[in-house]
Amino acid sequence: MKGTIRTEDNNWDGLDEFVRERMGRTRLPAVSLAVVRGDEVIYSRGYGFRDLSRRLAASAHTVYGIGSVSKSFAALAILKLAEEGKLSTEAPVDRFLPLNIRPYGEPIRIWHLLTHSSGIPALGYAEAEIRSGQGTGGRYVGLSSVEDFAAWMNGAEDWIEARPGERWLYLNEGYILLGGIVEKLTGQTFPEYVREHILEPLGMHETGFLGDDLGSEVAVPYTIPREGKPRAGEVLPMPIGSDGGLASSVLDMARYLQLFLRQGKPLVKAGSYGEMIKPRVPVPHLPASYSGGDQGSYAYGLMTQPFLGRTLIGHGGSVLVYTAYIGFVPEEGLAVAVLANGSGYPCTQYAQAALAWTLGADLEQLPFVQLDDLDEALSGSYATYRDTMRVTVVSQGSVVRLTIEDKETPQTVILTLDEPGKDEIRYRAHLGDRHLPVVFRRRGKQVELLYERYKLRRV
Repeated sequence: MKGTIRTEDNNWDGLDEFVRERMGRTRLPAVSLAVVRGDEVIYSRGYGFRDLSRRLAASAHTVYGIGSVSKSFAALAILKLAEEGKLSTEAPVDRFLPLNIRPYGEPIRIWHLLTHSSGIPALGYAEAEIRSGQGTGGRYVGLSSVEDFAAWMNGAEDWIEARPGERWLYLNEGYILLGGIVEKLTGQTFPEYVREHILEPLGMHETGFLGDDLGSEVAVPYTIPREGKPRAGEVLPMPIGSDGGLASSVLDMARYLQLFLRQGKPLVKAGSYGEMIKPRVPVPHLPASYSGGDQGSYAYGLMTQPFLGRTLIGHGGSVLVYTAYIGFVPEEGLAVAVLANGSGYPCTQYAQAALAWTLGADLEQLPFVQLDDLDEALSGSYATYRDTMRVTVVSQGSVVRLTIEDKETPQTVILTLDEPGKDEIRYRAHLGDRHLPVVFRRRGKQVELLYERYKLRRV
């Protein structure tokens, strides 16, 4: 399918407005974005400040941590080694590393780690270390070597949830082991291998690993508390780095995305590219409304999903103080990279909005935009006739928190979206064993709420 693609001469104001408005909602300090068509970057820019205290503007050259987007680099490295005959993705991991855990007595193979289908649930090392390092929670775990991670996983025998290859369970630790396999087979550290075999051939001179000297335009990382101003955090290097340790600019990520638009050239053969993007394990959390009922799937270090009648292949990333997303639409030869220095409005959604805008689609077609509109339209304080009772409504995507106001015994009820509509939006309240219909009505600028026996209006 080929659509009408905007060029650099078209008006991008609508996309810019979308990005700035969402940044304001979530107090995200900076976002950088690049849109690629074939071998050309057709739009790129930075928004906001890479450094709030010094009021330094972000640009397309600003460097951010890319989090789990790093996993696609690890998958690419594994496929390069497979092309060279140094491994098979069917090989058991314990052939290379001291991994002794066998879910239901079956070996964990390399492809199981690539697809997060080892049968081991997330063990939370990254979440603990990142939050501990930023002072927001978590705890110090202290895993520093591949052997440490193998031992950490070996201890999870009674946490096994599925047979290998049976179910998608995102496992950062598995990608650490993949980096360890690269190191064992090449005699190089994972960062050394990536620099020599991926970054240098692609001319990615603004890319490296957290803790490297990445030039003068590195974004300050920020934690964004629920209340108060963003707080400068720490740039924390990650052990091995194959699960989330890279940092880059959107212009360098554009070069990386062009590799996929060229079906792997010049780094891997078309067959390896095909293996990398092949859907393998269903991912249950993608909303059906994105895909007309079809599920997305995990491939090798990338995720595939239907998108506006096409296929979107990409991956997001987060290390709390940096977030990221890259994605490409092979039918259109179109790609996008979005990076940010904090956890605010999701980079995945900025990226999908950029792709939709570039394809000339109405952003209101995107389900998350519809939910954003509901958040804006429904949140607030509501009162009954002559203000005899008040409730507070906080809308968060497809879930609403409704609180009946009382100084001593406020009551909170969770509502889930039942039927979205333009002027009437239906939710369902869950009250013990009862499911109560709840209706919001939009009448011009006025919003009414029908809850149980009450009719309320937003004040």
